[in-house]
Amino acid sequence: MSRIGRAPIALPDKVEVKINAQTVSVKGPKGQLEMHAHPNTTVKMEDGSVVIERVNEEKFSKSIHGLTRALIANMVEGVSEGFKRTLLIEGVGYQAAVQGKTLNLKLGFSHEINIEPPDDNTKFDVPKESRGRTIIIEGIDKQVVGQLAANIRELRPPEPYKGKGIRYEDERIIRKAGKAGKK
Repeated sequence: MSRIGRAPIALPDKVEVKINAQTVSVKGPKGQLEMHAHPNTTVKMEDGSVVIERVNEEKFSKSIHGLTRALIANMVEGVSEGFKRTLLIEGVGYQAAVQGKTLNLKLGFSHEINIEPPDDNTKFDVPKESRGRTIIIEGIDKQVVGQLAANIRELRPPEPYKGKGIRYEDERIIRKAGKAGKK
C-alpha cells in the first residue's frame, strides 16, 4: 500500500472540506480551492480528517493514490498557511517593482516586462530593503506559485560565468572559469 496515500490528512482549525462525489473543495482563511479526484480513488471524511483509498491494486491506481493524497494535502496547507517562493535578481541594471498587482521587470532588454498575477489569490511583493533585487510570490495554490516562479526565472536564467540573471533563493549557481588567456 502507498505510504503517502494511506496517511490521513489532518485538518487545521478554520479549514472546511466538502466532498461531493469525486469533487473535493477545501475552504480556509486564505481562500478556496477545488479539485476533481481521479475515479481510481475514493475520498472520504473520517474522524475529522480526510482519508483517500484506492479502488483496486493496479500499479496505476497505486500511483494515483499517493498523488491524490499529496494534492489534497497541498490544498489544505495552501488555504490555511499559503505558499511562498522567493527569487533573487543579480546583474547591473536588473530590477523589479510592483505597480498595483503587476510585476514590472527590467532585465536588460529594450523594454520592460510586465507580469499579471494569474488569479486573485496570487500576489507579488518586492521588499524596499532589497532595492528591487528580490521578488516574493505568494499564493494558495502550490502549482500556480511554482509555475509562476519558473516562468519568471526563465526570462533571464542565471548564467555560469558572472552569475547574472534570476535565480531561486535556495539555488546555488556553479560558476565556470573564464578564458585562461595566453601564457
